[in-house]
Amino acid sequence: MKILGIDPGLQKTGWGIIESSGNSLSYIASGLILPKREAEMSERLATLYHELISVIEDQLPEEAAIEKTFVNKNPASALKLGQARGVLLMVPAIKGISVAEYDANKIKKSIVGSGHAAKQQMGMMVKTLLPACGTLSEDEADALAVAITHAHYRSLNIVLSGR
Repeated sequence: MKILGIDPGLQKTGWGIIESSGNSLSYIASGLILPKREAEMSERLATLYHELISVIEDQLPEEAAIEKTFVNKNPASALKLGQARGVLLMVPAIKGISVAEYDANKIKKSIVGSGHAAKQQMGMMVKTLLPACGTLSEDEADALAVAITHAHYRSLNIVLSGR
């Protein structure tokens, strides 16, 4: 089962693809989507759309997972991230791919064992779990962590949803 993990962002969106077979996980690919900071919001969202469509068409994942939005103190930033996240949720759905959502704390607990793990700890554990991944940006590591979390929880999600 190929799984696409997405770490949403308007400046940097990380994506990662893993193969999950039983208890075995394998790294397939990862990367960043980098909309131009100076571009209008509509153009930035269009970049997210087109580049994620390209990733899906190239990699053909069967399922996807995305990190839920962390609501911070700045409502304008939260709204902008929500717009980006909406596009990133929509793209796999348009391609007929189901999308699971996970809280940041659940992802951290799944990967490191602590809901308050630092970015560095997350990156180290992702490299341990997926040794073929090589050097990753923080956003790529986070996206792969989302995919790994989904691999761990997907069977439970199927049972709970009644599929």
